[in-house]
Amino acid sequence: MTTIRVWFTKTGEASYISLLDLQRVMQRALKRSGLPVWYTLGFNPHIYMTFAAPLSLGQESIAETVDFKTEAENYDWEAACAVLTECLPRGVDVVRMGPADLDANDIAYSVYEVRYCAENAAAARAAWQAYNDADSAEVIKEGKRGKKKTIELKTHLAAAQLTEENGALCVHMNLPTGNTLNINPMLLMGWIEETQGLPAAAGNILRTGVYTKNNEKFA
Repeated sequence: MTTIRVWFTKTGEASYISLLDLQRVMQRALKRSGLPVWYTLGFNPHIYMTFAAPLSLGQESIAETVDFKTEAENYDWEAACAVLTECLPRGVDVVRMGPADLDANDIAYSVYEVRYCAENAAAARAAWQAYNDADSAEVIKEGKRGKKKTIELKTHLAAAQLTEENGALCVHMNLPTGNTLNINPMLLMGWIEETQGLPAAAGNILRTGVYTKNNEKFA
C-alpha cells in the first residue's frame, strides 16, 4: 500500500469551497478519474483521504495537498495530473502527484502573501508599518469548543515584509502551521483592522508554500 500525495491549487471562486465540501469534491473527482485508488473495506467502502493544514474559507492557495492510498505499482502519476484536473471545478488544479515523502506532522509553517490593490495600497502600507513598529500585538484566539487564549503575534512574526508592484502592495509573512499552534493571517489582519482601521476584507490572502521545521518544502 502506497500513500499518494496530490498538490493542488485553490484559487478564485474555489477559495469559498469549505473543507467538508472539498472532501466531497475530491471523492467524486477521484472516482470519475478512474485512477487506481484504494477504498476502505466494509459495508460502505469509500476513499480514505487526508488534507494537510487546510485553509480557512475565502483564502487562496497554490500549495494545498490531499493524500490517498493505492495498491498500484509503477503507475504514471505525472500523467494522472491532467486526468484528475479535468474532473475538478475551476480554480482547483492539480500541480503534482506522487508518493508522499513527509508526514503532515512535519509541517511547521506556511508562507503567505496578502495583496492590496492600488486603491488601498497607501493605507495598507501605513497600517502594516504600524504593526512592524509596534512593541506588542496581542489578540484573542478562539479555539475548539469556544476556548479562548491570548496570543502575542509579535512572538511569531516580528515584522512583515512589504513590497510594491504596479502600485499594489504585497505583504509577505511566515506563520506557524501545525497541530500545536496555527496562526491564521486573519488574526493579524483583525489586529490591524481593530487598531489601524484598515478593513481585513481589503486584503486578499494567498498561501504560496508549506514548510517543515528544517525549512524543507512539504513533499
